[in-house]
Amino acid sequence: MGIPASFRSTFLLSIVLAATTLALYSKAHTHPFFSVDDQLYVFKNANVQDGLTWSTVKWAFASVDAYNWHPLTWLSHALDCQIYGLNPSGHHETSVILHALDAVLLFWVLRRATGYIGRSFVVAALFAVHPINVEAVAWIAERKTVLSMLFFLLALAAYHRYAQRPSIVRYSLVALLYALGLMCKPQVITLPFILLLWDYWPLQRMFAPRQQDSQESWPQPECPGRSFSWLVVEKLPLLALCAASAEITMYAQGVAAPRLWGLTVPLRLENAVVSYVRYIGKAFWPSALALEYPHPGLSLRPAQVLGALAILLAISALVILVRRRRYLVVGWLWFLITLLPMIGLIQVGQQAMADRYAYGSFVGLYIMACWGVADFSLGTRRSQPSRGWNGLRSVPIIQPAISIVILLALSALTYRQIGYWKDTLTVWRHAAAVVDNDWIAEDSVGVTLQGLGRPDQEVMPHFYKAAEIHPSDALSNMHIAIYEQAHGNPRDAIVHYQRVLLNTSPPRIEANIYQSMGLAYQQLGDAPKAQECFDHAVTLRLLATTGKPSPE
Repeated sequence: MGIPASFRSTFLLSIVLAATTLALYSKAHTHPFFSVDDQLYVFKNANVQDGLTWSTVKWAFASVDAYNWHPLTWLSHALDCQIYGLNPSGHHETSVILHALDAVLLFWVLRRATGYIGRSFVVAALFAVHPINVEAVAWIAERKTVLSMLFFLLALAAYHRYAQRPSIVRYSLVALLYALGLMCKPQVITLPFILLLWDYWPLQRMFAPRQQDSQESWPQPECPGRSFSWLVVEKLPLLALCAASAEITMYAQGVAAPRLWGLTVPLRLENAVVSYVRYIGKAFWPSALALEYPHPGLSLRPAQVLGALAILLAISALVILVRRRRYLVVGWLWFLITLLPMIGLIQVGQQAMADRYAYGSFVGLYIMACWGVADFSLGTRRSQPSRGWNGLRSVPIIQPAISIVILLALSALTYRQIGYWKDTLTVWRHAAAVVDNDWIAEDSVGVTLQGLGRPDQEVMPHFYKAAEIHPSDALSNMHIAIYEQAHGNPRDAIVHYQRVLLNTSPPRIEANIYQSMGLAYQQLGDAPKAQECFDHAVTLRLLATTGKPSPE
């Protein structure tokens, strides 16, 4: 018996997809480690550098380093160290291979669930070549993102098999793959909700449509229908894993993060609304991509927030209006739900959004676009008479041609974006150039230049610019204070030390700041102020050592 033509087509397109992805990211092989987080995950982590030893395994499962519990990510890096040592080329190759596997697996999952080869391929190709994913692939520390996506997609594939013929064994496999994904990165925590969407479309286990009402034309999978309540109860074991992961993540990251950054609930909600729309913009016009997008804080205008909210509500209303096109509902909710844990409602860090957070979330938008355009084209051909080359026969040619042009354009942008990751300085300089008022990038350029031994004339302008953008920024003010004090300007140094003290810092660090500020007051001849600072430094050092302030 011969191999079915559909399988041959799927297999050949999978080879094309993998080869294209590997070729596109080939120059990442030459990149060094990135100074941010790569040292924490690899080149300054003794546990990881030991390779896959029993002690490394025990440490990986007990560690909440890097503000996450992700033992499989640690073990992935340890395996790379065992194979490649500290040669960054091998570490980059692993991430690129995982990204290629993710793209191929996404293609197979969609192809098998929907029956469409062409649409599934274009979705997977968009995922493979979209420049928004460069950060997750080219940054070794983001191995957790590409690895967790692999298990997310494997769980989705296993769920399809379970839905066709439910059994405890098949359900257990779904739960196991989900747990493994969570042990790579809790970003995949929303899987149970995505499975509910998958029940709605394409599996159609939920609210199975009557044939005469359905506008869908793909071959229907043989999955027995269930009631909505049954499908929710079915997900309860997975929701228990979801809750456990959330608890562990909150413990690892610290629930005090929003308070530390001074971001109230309204500010976080406003940023979430605006960020959703900014992500949509980057999906369709991926320009000005950067490592950091600083949180806007109080700078968002009401018009921005209301405008973004209006866009989200309009899209949601349109999706509901044409809900018979189930893929639109699923794609839109996929995007909203998978981004929800990273949208900043619980703020960790100073970023408003990040490219790496869109790695799996944009799949929903790709589904909406590919299925929507294909169905619109099909409907147009059915409703209009053929008019020679401009009629029925032209559409099947134009549609793939446009897809190829879009994919080539995105590939070119991705190739350029990968080039910005050639070294740490280039990454930060690019961020400073394309993101308005990015004090984090300015600080990072200054620190990187300082580490390279560049002269003060080249380094300090970046710290001054960062402080101008964000006057209470601790890092830039600390560097400026030290510089001014060393160059005989103690009064200016004190101003910047005081700005540093506006931020919460560990007692030992604050003690050093007060000590330096006391020396600056000494330079000004203000002995009482100097002594006051020295006394503060002594108290803080005692607090750091014993946990108790000095006795009166």
